Amino acid sequence: MREDLLISRGDDIVTVTFNRPERHNAFTQAMYAGLRDLCAELREDASVKVLVLRGAGGRAFAAGNEISDFVNADAVAYETWIRELLQSLFELPQVTVAAVEGVCVGGGLAVATHCDLRIATPGSRFGYPIARTLGNALSAPIVYRCSSVFGESLTREMLLASRLVDAERAYAVGALMAVTEDLDTELASLVDGIRKASGVTLRTTKAQLTARAETLEAAPSDDDDVLREVYTGSDFAEGVRAFLAKEKPAFKA
Repeated sequence: MREDLLISRGDDIVTVTFNRPERHNAFTQAMYAGLRDLCAELREDASVKVLVLRGAGGRAFAAGNEISDFVNADAVAYETWIRELLQSLFELPQVTVAAVEGVCVGGGLAVATHCDLRIATPGSRFGYPIARTLGNALSAPIVYRCSSVFGESLTREMLLASRLVDAERAYAVGALMAVTEDLDTELASLVDGIRKASGVTLRTTKAQLTARAETLEAAPSDDDDVLREVYTGSDFAEGVRAFLAKEKPAFKA
């Protein structure tokens, strides 16, 4: 039976491959749970210096969440659970790298923006086109994290105009540290440099930046109430219906 989350380990590096290429590596609840368990393990493992995340198939890093998981779930509780995982990823003492090849949208972009560093191939694209697809909304900290990485203007474009940002524009604003046709070679060079760096410097710097981000990107007190109104509303119900029926949604709000 194929594993949707492949985890390989070296002496001081862990690589996670999202392995649902036929679904553009869309995240299932089980994949999130596996990543959550891995983060809990790595938090206590000082022998690992680098965590690399990437997608299988060459067409996508990850294209959002598996929508069918929302059908029988409390959507706000599920979003909260995912947000806790993202925070756990963000707070890891290891340097985290998203190696992006292809589409990186929705939940995939949330994961990538919670990594320390991002590299990508020239054809990669980034965004949150949810206003045209599902009619849902992101939790405030995820919006703030995207704005911290891509800047406010591109974040507004992603969410309000439902446009995807190409790798060239992402690199221009500093969201990517490299754009390359040879992702494996660039990744190997990056990882080699991290391996040779002082672990004390890396861990201290990460802790400082994480503390600052948590202050600036904290959720408003009513964020769960806002999300619950969205997820129990008619637009999200129509978005899920249309997605599962492979139709275009007809939003009314």
